[in-house]
Amino acid sequence: MAIAVIISVILMSVLSLLKVNVLLAIIISAMSAGLIAGLPFTEIVSIFTSNMGGSANTALSYVLLGGFAIAISLTGITKGLVQGLRSVMSGQRVALMVLIALIASLSQNVVPVHIAFIPILIPPLLALFDRMQIDRRGVATALTFGLKAPYITLPFGFGLIFQGIVRDNMAENGIDITLGSVTQAMIVPGSGMLLGLIIALAITYRKKRDYSQIEPKGQPSDIEDDDTPFKFELKHAMTIIAILAALGVQFVTEEMVLGALTGLVLMFLLVAVPYRQIENVMSRGISMMGMIAFIMLAASGFAGVLEETGSVEALVDASSGMLEGNPWIIATVLLLVGLFITMGIGTSFGTIPILAVLYVPIATAAGFSPLAIAVLIGTAGALGDAGSPASDSTLGPTAGLNMDGKHDHIWDTCVPTFLHFNIPIFIFGLIGAVML
Repeated sequence: MAIAVIISVILMSVLSLLKVNVLLAIIISAMSAGLIAGLPFTEIVSIFTSNMGGSANTALSYVLLGGFAIAISLTGITKGLVQGLRSVMSGQRVALMVLIALIASLSQNVVPVHIAFIPILIPPLLALFDRMQIDRRGVATALTFGLKAPYITLPFGFGLIFQGIVRDNMAENGIDITLGSVTQAMIVPGSGMLLGLIIALAITYRKKRDYSQIEPKGQPSDIEDDDTPFKFELKHAMTIIAILAALGVQFVTEEMVLGALTGLVLMFLLVAVPYRQIENVMSRGISMMGMIAFIMLAASGFAGVLEETGSVEALVDASSGMLEGNPWIIATVLLLVGLFITMGIGTSFGTIPILAVLYVPIATAAGFSPLAIAVLIGTAGALGDAGSPASDSTLGPTAGLNMDGKHDHIWDTCVPTFLHFNIPIFIFGLIGAVML
């Protein structure tokens, strides 16, 4: 039932664009995929809930990171960062967004914390963004670029994991390729993302946007632009120790849960934040990141339903049956299939194994080179991650930018990132797959 994955992904996208809660949109779309495939409703619910555990580790990480971020903000240490940026970046809106993209890029490779930095860095900067009248859609685009482009193109940190998955899954399906060749292949779609970022920051979102005219939605703003001079105190030194410890634990154990928990516990043990604040810290942390956690759980359940129905494999099989000998047509269809699958599942990493087992025989029979097949698989996996309502590449930026209720997840994060990244990734990936 190839139609199941197509209809369910389109339904999720349409419901999200109509401002139906993303969590509800994912659940409804998962149910529709199962019903279209002919599964009993009770079985669909069972599959959905049993597969939610696939993202339990990630969900718990986000909740703990939310608490850690709130604890850090209560110490006031971020005020020093904000005041420093204000003095250096005053009036330079584009430069500030470029700096944010660079910081986000470091979170994937140099200090691989993924979205963990967003709830710590971005909320304290919202008042500065509003004072400079920065368009937050540009900031969302910059953040998503930094969360995505480095792991696509650079074989370090999360990039080493992603490109290793591409290499290993190609090998499992009969094509031996080196990690260096995968890196060479992924520079092509990565270049498309760079072009999209330049267009977003230099053209689309360069103009000023007045957020004083936007009514907060969901929760009142408690973010203030504090002009009192920042004074470094002992609690700030303890906070830095907690942050470094959290990074160190995550780097050694490769577990975000342990890193976030370490940092959170040390914030109280070192008395950077009074112990009596623990309830306030955790409740605010859950409020900030809890929705992301539940969306990730639901997305994992959705992916489980799609896999159980066999709709992903059916979609690729149906597509391959329609392909002709023209490599442009073959590459276009395969990339479109990847876009649909990744939009639904919401993760590039989890999509690669599904795509490789189906793409390798089709592309090999069509005469594509190993390098071109790597471009196809990597690009198809990357497509849809930016712009997907269920992707942490969009959920993370929204969590930080919507702390005052003035940033919409779909229209201010998903739509801008989809347009500025998926279109150039698709075009560059298509050209690379045919020309290499």
